[in-house]
Amino acid sequence: MLGITGSIAAYKACELLRILQKRGAEVRVAMTNEAAKFVGQTTFAALSNFPVLEATTVDSKPFQHIDYPRWADIYIVAPCSATSLARFAHGAGEEPVSLCFLAMQGEKWVVPAMNFAMYNSPAVQKNLEILRSYGVKVMEPATGHLACGEEGAGKFPEPEYIADELEFGSANAGKTLLITIGRTQEAIDPIRYISNSSSGKTGVAIAKEFLRNGWRAIAICGPMEAKLPKQCERIEVKSAGGMNDAVLKMQAQANVVVHSAAVADYRPKQVATEKIKNSKAMQELDLEETPNILKNTIKNKTATQKIVSFALETENALQNAQKKFDEGGMDILVVNTADNLGMDKVEYGILSKNIQSAKLACGSKEELASQLFIKAND
Repeated sequence: MLGITGSIAAYKACELLRILQKRGAEVRVAMTNEAAKFVGQTTFAALSNFPVLEATTVDSKPFQHIDYPRWADIYIVAPCSATSLARFAHGAGEEPVSLCFLAMQGEKWVVPAMNFAMYNSPAVQKNLEILRSYGVKVMEPATGHLACGEEGAGKFPEPEYIADELEFGSANAGKTLLITIGRTQEAIDPIRYISNSSSGKTGVAIAKEFLRNGWRAIAICGPMEAKLPKQCERIEVKSAGGMNDAVLKMQAQANVVVHSAAVADYRPKQVATEKIKNSKAMQELDLEETPNILKNTIKNKTATQKIVSFALETENALQNAQKKFDEGGMDILVVNTADNLGMDKVEYGILSKNIQSAKLACGSKEELASQLFIKAND
């Protein structure tokens, strides 16, 4: 359920509603009369495909302020004005948004949006403190250029960030995922390097799945195009050596370690300090092996940790993956083929000690991530 109060940021609630729908949520809306002065009820009714709860609705159907919040899993008031914060903190049910807030028995969030002077005032801060003591989750406003032309805290956060906080922001499982994502780059000179085309999409899907289930997630990221949510702790590296060092440093904190990054197997023995002027004259490149991050984490594995690795195969995928699994020492191995490389859907199979015979299936990276999460918790 989305509550909207009197703020110029009310127009951004339209985008927030759409993002939540794209992520699979059903959304119903309640509005104050002040909010309707910025964006009309018809807009939100059309976007949500459901009647908006507003003042005339409450007058004509007196129990809907009970029914709407009872239907919802989460009630978020975004944007939330100073007036509405005061109503919530002191139990004043004066219009649809505050009436629903009082009646809501599930998870409640507020996203304050106002001038920085109002936000920092003792009264507003006291009301936020009261709401936190009631178990209401307060999403801190952004800092930046405000509608009034001034700069400071009180800016409505980007709708994508708000949606990420709702979906990924509650680490309550008491468990930690450590995951490598993206690709590595092994320098030849300051300009050229050895690398590959991994986008990081699969790793990001896995990180999101663990976050969604209340885990803390730490990502060791090489260069990549996929976007991690801000709720995922990010450590950036470039080379296989840098990734190896970062993983070993953080490994002790993890319950599950997932190796989804595409790591270069070799690197130049010598790296030129200046750009090689005539690269065509360089007919040979002397290489050495990079650190084997998987083997190093298996050596340092604790009794309660699970290690997950990936194997990309171009032929006899399951047979080759089974051999790697039998000889590798990991707990779970995800095999994927090159058939849909770079696409949103992948052909994959999951091998573990609890699976007698794996099968290849074609599905989204989100489906892969969901199945992997289940296997990691077996």
